Amino acid sequence: MAARDLSGAVDFSVLERMTGGDAGVSEEVLGLFVQQASMWAPLLDVREEGWRDAAHTVRGAAAGIGAGALAEACAAAEAAQKADAPPLLDRVRDALDAALADVAAYRHELMLRGLRG
Repeated sequence: MAARDLSGAVDFSVLERMTGGDAGVSEEVLGLFVQQASMWAPLLDVREEGWRDAAHTVRGAAAGIGAGALAEACAAAEAAQKADAPPLLDRVRDALDAALADVAAYRHELMLRGLRG
């Protein structure tokens, strides 16, 4: 993966502003995002009691790193009635997958920059 693999699912300028451009802090924040995603993603299903809490938590984490489309998808799912939520949660999962792919590519670039000194 490399910067060319970025899809635009995450606007990393949001993260860079938040971290002051510190690559170490950016890596730490993105690592936490990946951990949270793996923890909350299984709950993004209306058959799970905590689906709305999962959407809310992912929304906040997404906004913090610049994953606007993911945050918007989460907001829509979170606000939906349970009967209307399944296709919205499908969109959340798709947006989460796209954001995670961008995060992986960006983290790879951070690692390469660190090796170059």
